[in-house]
Amino acid sequence: MAKTFQILTLNKIAAVGLNRFPAATYVTGTEIAEPDAILVRSHNMLEMHIPNTVMAIARAGAGTNNVPVKKMSERGVPVFNAPGANANAVKELVITGMLLASRNIVPALHFTASLKGDDATLHKLVEDGKKHFAGTELRGRTLGIVGLGAIGRLVADAAIGLGMNAIGFDPEITVDAAWSLPSQVKKAHSVEDLLKHSDFVSLHVPLVDATRDLINEKRVAAMKAGSVLLNFSRDAIVNEDAILAGLASKHVRCYVCDFPTNKTHGNPGVIALPHLGASTEEAEDNCAVMVAEQLRDYLEHGNVVNTVNFPNVSMPRESSFRLAIANSNVPNMLGQISTTLAAAGINIHNMINKSRGDVAYTLVDTDSAIPAKLIAQIACIPGVLKVRDLPLA
Repeated sequence: MAKTFQILTLNKIAAVGLNRFPAATYVTGTEIAEPDAILVRSHNMLEMHIPNTVMAIARAGAGTNNVPVKKMSERGVPVFNAPGANANAVKELVITGMLLASRNIVPALHFTASLKGDDATLHKLVEDGKKHFAGTELRGRTLGIVGLGAIGRLVADAAIGLGMNAIGFDPEITVDAAWSLPSQVKKAHSVEDLLKHSDFVSLHVPLVDATRDLINEKRVAAMKAGSVLLNFSRDAIVNEDAILAGLASKHVRCYVCDFPTNKTHGNPGVIALPHLGASTEEAEDNCAVMVAEQLRDYLEHGNVVNTVNFPNVSMPRESSFRLAIANSNVPNMLGQISTTLAAAGINIHNMINKSRGDVAYTLVDTDSAIPAKLIAQIACIPGVLKVRDLPLA
C-alpha cells in the first residue's frame, strides 16, 4: 500500500501548486501535528518547534531567511526554494521603480491629488505646476546590477531593451548564468567600480553575512552623484543610516525599496513599497508549482533539486528499491554504506553521491528489498543524519 504523505502549510499556498499533490497519497493542511514536510512562504520558522517527522521544508520563494536552515542541515533535512520563479515579477517592479524615480511620479501624483477647483482651474494649476516634476529618460542611462542570478539577468535584458547601458558585478556567477547573460552587459571589476559608473543601481543578492550592509557609508560615497539606488532583495543589504545621509547631502537622488521602516518613513527621497516584489498571481503560482514538484520528487524518489543546503542529486529509477541517505561530509562514509550493504548480501544496482559544504547525500538503488534491520544499521553509522527507504509502490 502506498504511503500517504502529510504536508503542513504555514501560509496560503496557491491552489495550482497544492493540486500537484495527488489526493490519493497526499494530505495538505494547516493543522497537521506530525507532518512529513512543510510548505512555507513568509511564516517565521526560526523559533518554531519543527517535529522530528519532518523530512523536508519547501519555501515558495527564493529567500530562506525565515527558515532555520542550519538546524535542518544538522538533521539531514533539505530546505527547498524556488529560484527564478518570481524573477519576472521582480524584474517588472525594478523597471517600475526606475520610472517612478526618474519621472518623479510619486510627488506628481501627490500634487494632482491635492488640486481643487473646476476644470479650468485644474488645467491652469497643472500647467503651472508640472515644471516642478520634470524628470529624465532611462534611454542612454547606465544601470548597474549587483548579482546576476535569474532576476539580475532579466533586469539587464529589460534595461537593454529600454535603450539603457548595463554593467554587472557578481563574483559568484555560474557558467550557466554567464551564458544566459546578454552580451551587451559590461563586467564591473568590483562593487565600487559599478557604483562609480551607474546612474541607477539595482541589488539582487541574498542576505548573508557577506552581503549585510553591502551598501554602507563608504559605498554610498562611491556612488555616482545624483544616482538612484534600488533594493528589491532584502532590507539589511543596505545600511539605512548611510543611504539616508546620502539622500540628505543630495549625493543620492532617490532610494527605491520594498521595505518600509520608521527611519525611512516620510523621507521625500525614499520610495518604499509594501514588499511587492513577488506579489503577483503569476509569481505565486510559479513558486507554488515549482516547490510542490520538487517536494514530491524528493518524498517519493529522493531526488534533490533547488535546495539551499543540499547538493543537487537526481537519479532515474532503474530499480524498485532505493535508499536515500543524508550524512555529514566526512571521509569513508560512502565506503561504510557500501560495505554494510554488501555484508548483508544486498547488490547495488546504481549509486550517486555528492556533497555540498558540510552535507553529503547519496541515492542507492538495489536489486532487492532492504530489510528494516539493515536500514537501522546504516542509520547508526556515525555521521549519518537521515536514512529513508523509498520502494516503488
